Amino acid sequence: MVEDPVCHMYVPRGSAVTASVGGQTYYFCSRDCAQIFQQQQAGQQS
Repeated sequence: MVEDPVCHMYVPRGSAVTASVGGQTYYFCSRDCAQIFQQQQAGQQS
């Protein structure tokens, strides 16, 4: 199980949505959470 960094829900690694940011892989419960995370990361870099 992996923890979604946006909603903090635990999901099985095999069914999680993934995104790589800064060379690190993050796992999400849904595409919505992945998009929110990527928007937050983009906002922090500007």
